[in-house]
Amino acid sequence: MSRSPFLHPFARPAAQAEEFITIVRGDGATVWDDKDNEYVDGLASLWYCNVGHARWEIVDFVASQMAVLENYNTFDIFTNETVERFAAFVAAAAPVPDSRIFFTSSGSEAVDTAIKLARLTHSLSGHPERNAIVGRKNSYHGVTYGGLSAQGLPLNQEHFGPLIETVHQIDAQDIADAESLFAQHGASIAAVIAEPVQGAGGVYPPSPGYLQRLRELCTEHGALLIFDEVITGFGRLGTWFAAEFYDVVPDMITFAKACTSGYLPLGGVVVGSAVLDVIEADPQFILRHGFTYSGHPTACAAALANTALLLEENLFDRVPVIAERIGGGLAKLVEAGALVESRGVGGIWSAVLPEGMAAPAVRNAMLERGVIARPIGASVIAFCPPLVISDEQLDACVAALADSISAFPSYRTA
Repeated sequence: MSRSPFLHPFARPAAQAEEFITIVRGDGATVWDDKDNEYVDGLASLWYCNVGHARWEIVDFVASQMAVLENYNTFDIFTNETVERFAAFVAAAAPVPDSRIFFTSSGSEAVDTAIKLARLTHSLSGHPERNAIVGRKNSYHGVTYGGLSAQGLPLNQEHFGPLIETVHQIDAQDIADAESLFAQHGASIAAVIAEPVQGAGGVYPPSPGYLQRLRELCTEHGALLIFDEVITGFGRLGTWFAAEFYDVVPDMITFAKACTSGYLPLGGVVVGSAVLDVIEADPQFILRHGFTYSGHPTACAAALANTALLLEENLFDRVPVIAERIGGGLAKLVEAGALVESRGVGGIWSAVLPEGMAAPAVRNAMLERGVIARPIGASVIAFCPPLVISDEQLDACVAALADSISAFPSYRTA
């Protein structure tokens, strides 16, 4: 056994190198390891590879961009043609009127940017006391300190010292909890941040009317509404953004992951008029926030090629098929007593395992059957496949889960 020089994210630092699976190539919704084992990629790598692996249309377009201009900073007073093109595309696609786009390199950076912009907006408006951030229980908003503080997964927050101050947590399904919080602290709330569909916390769609009422509360009390669409953005529900799917207009939307299908790191924030009207009011004001790679032209080239594929191949049309075959297949397993519950919407689903059946162990059994899914916590298996996945591969995901569950000695059907 040996120790890898690579310190893996969200993994045991004490794990030995031999415990990891080395993925060496991919094609569509399939990947292979260095032992030539073949797997259906049931999670689009990590919620992001919507157009599938090995798309030479993206590779070639990225190479052509790098041959002309690999990167140049976009701090005052510079820009580049590629970032302007992609910003215009996102602004047109997003259901936030007259928006502008701030670019980052990750979803975590996008979330921290949105939180800072919310506090900045209220401070410039003469209300620096409006600095509280409201998150929801069971939510995930990345690993930098702003998003870490706002999220509702306590295990991720352990041992990292003091988080940012004045963060409230509300119930993710019961809107009465939000109503009570606003009644008590409405004057100090800068923004509410919410995943339209909670992803990494276990895949929880919103209860009916929840997001709409959250929008009303923010408007009534002068707070900003941020949708964290790092997972749901760029097609996961069959629309460019979940805000459109749920017919809610937030003030900001964070995105990343599927905007490039993971071919290069890119994230951003759709910034609406509630923020723009304030930060644009003083022509001498300087936004002292940004990242070295904000507006990276090569990353934006990957995004342009990726979104072109989503459009040209009508890949949003595959979302109802994923819902039917994954969601429908999981529902049948619930009916058969093999699962406790299934949750999901569109192209993102989860299965709640029977008591005493560990999700990592089920994941490992599924790997032996040629399917990659994601264990979440102790008892949830998540699916979020590439939109290019075939019907047969979708059925294979459900079959591998069913076979893995039935293989456990403790398994009994109802």
